[in-house]
Amino acid sequence: MIRLRLYTTLGCHLCEQQESLLALLLLGEYRLEKIEISENEALMERYGIRIPVLADEAGEELDRGFEPPRLAAWLAVRGWLDEAAWQALQSQLAGESESSEAKGAVMRNGRRYLG
Repeated sequence: MIRLRLYTTLGCHLCEQQESLLALLLLGEYRLEKIEISENEALMERYGIRIPVLADEAGEELDRGFEPPRLAAWLAVRGWLDEAAWQALQSQLAGESESSEAKGAVMRNGRRYLG
């Protein structure tokens, strides 16, 4: 079983987004330990502006894992990426990007900007 830690705080929508992506893209069973940073000053200092931060058992961390390509690459390096799910998500994201461009929006670094 894969064991991961997610440094988070209450009401973090990016953390929720990362959890959803993780459930979709992670191959196999996993256990996610959520660590609330607001209850610890040292954790607040270390992770306050970086959350969500995902860490594996070795302590290797991933910032901005709510961005699908970053999470997919991090999982792939460890052999934990569900390739079929990743391909399906890429197709879905490509379709959304095409439809947003038709409406005058532009995607840059995972963010949508109105033209």
